[in-house]
Amino acid sequence: MKVGVVGGAFNPPHIGHLCLAQEALARLGLDRVLLVPVGAPPHRELESDPGAAHRLRMVQLAVGGDAQLEASAVEVERPGRSYTVDTLKALHETHPSQELTLILGADQARRLGSWHEPEQVLSAATLAVAERAGLDRDAVVDELRDLRGAERSVGFELPRLDVSSSLIRERIADGLPIRYLVPDAVGDHIVAEGLYATSTPSTA
Repeated sequence: MKVGVVGGAFNPPHIGHLCLAQEALARLGLDRVLLVPVGAPPHRELESDPGAAHRLRMVQLAVGGDAQLEASAVEVERPGRSYTVDTLKALHETHPSQELTLILGADQARRLGSWHEPEQVLSAATLAVAERAGLDRDAVVDELRDLRGAERSVGFELPRLDVSSSLIRERIADGLPIRYLVPDAVGDHIVAEGLYATSTPSTA
């Protein structure tokens, strides 16, 4: 089975995350994609973090009803800092027959050399680069040319959606609607739990 892995803060998850996962499924011939919210980020604190449990729950709500997408608690349930290399090893141990593909945006992929044990990451999974204008797979591989395994990476095009988690948080803080930017179930959870704002965001 070919399984894609999309990691991130998902603070909160939005339509861009789902589009990334869907496009990877279609273009890379994957059987399913795991969305893995970070437990404890290695290098930074998350802005306005409602906590890993809320972020995992929102990912579960975001992928609900799609049999090819799955929320994974592997990092949330593991103590200590969340390193991708440890996540990939844990996924291999749980399902040894899976072929893993690590799905990264081009900007994120170009910084892979600064990650913890980057060559071990590239040996545990095929790198898939979601390309953007001016930064395609070849440009990323050129920057990663000193890393074994980078040459096995693949690239795929991604529709441009100008939406981000920080934008969602800003709109909530300003009392602006977030409907259609996040799945309805995620928006409902944010409202019900009063996340990200002193004011209640509108979902109308």
